[in-house]
Amino acid sequence: MKRSLVPITVAFLAVMLIGLLVYGVVGKKTNDSLDQAVSAGKKPAAPGVAVRLPNLAGGGTTGLADLGGKVVVLNFWASWCEPCKAEAPVLEKVQKRLENTHSGTVFGVTYKDAPDASQAFVKQQKSTWPNVRDDRLKLAPKYGTSQLPETFVIDRTGKVVALSRGQIDQQFMDAALERAGVPAA
Repeated sequence: MKRSLVPITVAFLAVMLIGLLVYGVVGKKTNDSLDQAVSAGKKPAAPGVAVRLPNLAGGGTTGLADLGGKVVVLNFWASWCEPCKAEAPVLEKVQKRLENTHSGTVFGVTYKDAPDASQAFVKQQKSTWPNVRDDRLKLAPKYGTSQLPETFVIDRTGKVVALSRGQIDQQFMDAALERAGVPAA
């Protein structure tokens, strides 16, 4: 009787191990709920509004709640990200447009980046928008951010109206800002 239990036990353990592996693979799915909602024409509420992050320049914290009532171009970036460097001039142009129309701001969030490297990037790119550090990944996961750059356009009511998981260009930003109600430049 003991000999017949060994194959059954081994088979049971093998099935359990396969089940755990499948669960692990399926459980690592990316969060694309924002993507689905926006692509369906919905305007989901921006997540993480209560999250406050340290200012990259030092001196306190800032969060999306501080920017309420304004259009926010939320951009996750890092100094080591080549597409982030390539899109920085587009974001600076957007920042100028938002400032000139008193509509809002670009709001940069560093992702897995050293503060010194981030500060050097801002200086090199001559970026004038506010930036915060998400060192402990308190905000990025709420947006499903896993690759850089990623940009989310939030309207004055706190709704996500456009997003890009990848490098943005002027054409994308013009259409996104129009959806957010920003006057043309």
